[in-house]
Amino acid sequence: MNNSMKALFAAGGALAAALCIGAATTPAQAQGKTITLCWAAWDPANALVELSKDFTAKTGIGMKFEFVPWTNYADRFLNELNSRGSLCDLIIGDSQWIGGAAENGQYVKLNDFFKKEGISMDDYMPATVVGYSQWPKNTPNYWALPAMGDAVGWTYRRDWFARPDVQKDFKAKYGRDLAVPKTLDELRDIAQFFQGREIDGKKVYGASIYTERGSEGITMGVSNYLYDYGFKYQDPNKPYAMDGFVNSAGAVKGLEAYKELYKCCTPPGASNSYMSEGLDAFKSGQVALQMNFFAFFPGLYKDPNVGGDKIGFFSNPAATTQATQLGGQGISVVSYSKNQGEALQYIKWFAGGDVQKKWWALGGYSCAKSVLNDPGFPDSAPFAKEFLKSMGMVVDFWAEPSYAQLLQAEQKRVHDYVVADKGTAQEALDGLVKDWKAIFKEEGKKF
Repeated sequence: MNNSMKALFAAGGALAAALCIGAATTPAQAQGKTITLCWAAWDPANALVELSKDFTAKTGIGMKFEFVPWTNYADRFLNELNSRGSLCDLIIGDSQWIGGAAENGQYVKLNDFFKKEGISMDDYMPATVVGYSQWPKNTPNYWALPAMGDAVGWTYRRDWFARPDVQKDFKAKYGRDLAVPKTLDELRDIAQFFQGREIDGKKVYGASIYTERGSEGITMGVSNYLYDYGFKYQDPNKPYAMDGFVNSAGAVKGLEAYKELYKCCTPPGASNSYMSEGLDAFKSGQVALQMNFFAFFPGLYKDPNVGGDKIGFFSNPAATTQATQLGGQGISVVSYSKNQGEALQYIKWFAGGDVQKKWWALGGYSCAKSVLNDPGFPDSAPFAKEFLKSMGMVVDFWAEPSYAQLLQAEQKRVHDYVVADKGTAQEALDGLVKDWKAIFKEEGKKF
């Protein structure tokens, strides 16, 4: 990407910060229809409001937006889909919803539309196609267009790392320079080093990580450790066979390492933290490291207190291997919509190459190869290189129709072990296998 894209990105970041989150409407031109797009209330949604003004200008179709906070996002929109509601013409639904939405007839299958309009899934990063569009996975059955690429990454206080006194003390303790961690062990050392340290007269802490119990938080956090130590959801050669994969010796080490980081190196009161708590901890100057989704990084970079030269970004470090948790979503046409034709026009427009470039520039995360494989992309934003690396090593949670039950089971087992000190890591993962087997057995799956 060229300098004009960098300038557009800078302008877009400021714009996203200025726009307010909530329902918004772009007036339709002339007598055109208005369609409603449903999503979560966060910075990328604000960027989409701005981007969508071009759609209205081009087509005369007005846009209304229904944005719901992440804490209520799944309940609100899954209830809407399950009740066959017609509020949403378009929905940017979580990656895990794709199986249930496809099998329950809630999303319009897009294969014929893609073929008619010349939209090829080969033009999108493979991980995003599998994660956001396909059901069954790894088959050419498409229920969404990849819309918002995302993954878990890390931020760090670059300014703290650069301080000569901090550098000197770290080298004296660990025998190496303080730098971006390449391994999870190095990350733990850095978090331990900063835990309880005084910076500019203020006591600070090591890291903010995901521990939230109620929705999906701790699962989205611990996965970044489990994957790196060899955890797999199932036998690659035998679907739904989980013994020795979910509860492997490596997976146990990964869960133990996550608990160690939580116990040694997090701020007080961090037993129920997710995205917003991580942002608060980092922006208030409490922590040296923060685990969070890349979607928040444009806003953090613009933050007047901890952004700019004070912040740095890195992808999830390695253990025995290297991977990270997929975030992000695809955009789908709701089958109960009374405006499917207009909704499909939006999909066609959104898939355009120039639209995708502007989407990235405004603060959204394009999944299009034309954007991500551009030679200038790694330099187009301070976190672009790490985002690109992360999207090449993402792994996602189950996308089965029963994903909610599967998720609830992991949330409980992992939170009980990591936060509530119940049992061992082996017992937690053995129990998770038992839970998941019962869920799949009830669904009629063979394993």
